[in-house]
Amino acid sequence: MKRIVIILVVILSSLGAYAQLPDPGFTVDSRTAIVITDPQNDFLSPNGVTWGVVGESVTKNGTVKNIDELFKIAKKKNMTVFVSPHYYYKHDHNWKIEGALEALMHKINMFDRSHTLKTDGFEGSGADWLDQYKKYIDAENVIVTNPHKVYGPESNDLALQLRKHGFDNVILAGMSANLCTESHMRDLVESGFRVAVVSDATAGAILPGMNAYEAAVVNFKMIASHVYTTKEIVSEINK
Repeated sequence: MKRIVIILVVILSSLGAYAQLPDPGFTVDSRTAIVITDPQNDFLSPNGVTWGVVGESVTKNGTVKNIDELFKIAKKKNMTVFVSPHYYYKHDHNWKIEGALEALMHKINMFDRSHTLKTDGFEGSGADWLDQYKKYIDAENVIVTNPHKVYGPESNDLALQLRKHGFDNVILAGMSANLCTESHMRDLVESGFRVAVVSDATAGAILPGMNAYEAAVVNFKMIASHVYTTKEIVSEINK
């Protein structure tokens, strides 16, 4: 019996050690950029096609306002922001291989655009920017990348643009937490970027028995160099 107790103490002590994850930290400097994923109507507007499942999390986190704060401080400090959008064109609806959520996004016409070279029907659509962000995204300090197609930036030019502009450090926010935002974090980390995530400038779907946002935050804390709130990162940028 005594031996069993000793073994349990050792196991629990080991688990406790792992529970105290180190914080590598993150420094905002001249080689730091902000990356915003999918600041679009279909995620962030009450009229968007996903509002029924993400709206509660977006509202609770103050996500719309917090993304706005990031755009605002970037403009004030002339800090470069990269927007990585999600667009689907007619040819994307002919995919023969799809995951569950890809199939759903195509079914509900999420992020749909009529043409790769035209903007017919884009204004005010689910693929368009949230209105309050347009004044920021049109500014000179913002670069809109090619669209990503599933969740991560492997299919667009985000990493190329970051490297070409001399950025090594990324402050990451946007939608949605456990899908595009987390996938961007993972790929950027694997590509050698230092990444910090702004936890309340994102949100996730809440479904029966499933809280996507909470799942994502666990991974943010395990993979990113640091996890900030919007208030914390704005204060850090202002230094």
